[in-house]
Amino acid sequence: MPDEVQRPGETASQWDERIRFALPRVYRYLCYKVGDGRLAEDLAADTFERAWRSRDGYRADRGEWGVWVLGIARHVVADFLRRREVDLAIDCVGPDPHERPTEEDGERRVDFSRVRVLLSRFPERDRELIALKYGAGLTNRAIATLTGLTETNVGTILHRVVSGMRRQWEEEQ
Repeated sequence: MPDEVQRPGETASQWDERIRFALPRVYRYLCYKVGDGRLAEDLAADTFERAWRSRDGYRADRGEWGVWVLGIARHVVADFLRRREVDLAIDCVGPDPHERPTEEDGERRVDFSRVRVLLSRFPERDRELIALKYGAGLTNRAIATLTGLTETNVGTILHRVVSGMRRQWEEEQ
């Protein structure tokens, strides 16, 4: 996916391709943050609307387009959470709701509920990094670009959080 954003002369299908490329990451990130698939869809739409309105502000020399859009998604969800004060939940990150439920899906939902409880014990910054890493699937470098932390700091925090969650998971079994 090229880094340039749609400019005058670029076709709508090229812009649509950019959205198709970024939408799964943006959606998963938003699910991690708000825990509701339908709400995540609405926030994703808001994200891409903001991206469209501010497309002239994108600069390829500052990072790739997908990371830029995730930065917009972070602002969209922060605005929403300030207005609604929604608790962190990741239920919608589980199995595809359009597939037939299986026993494994039920177990996964229980596991996601446990993960939600474990994550709630960590500071917001740590939960944000987890959402960017595992929800949006970003690299530590991309997360560092978005958050202003160093890549090493991102890796250290993620390692600490995941290790802490594993330890708590095992202690509570």
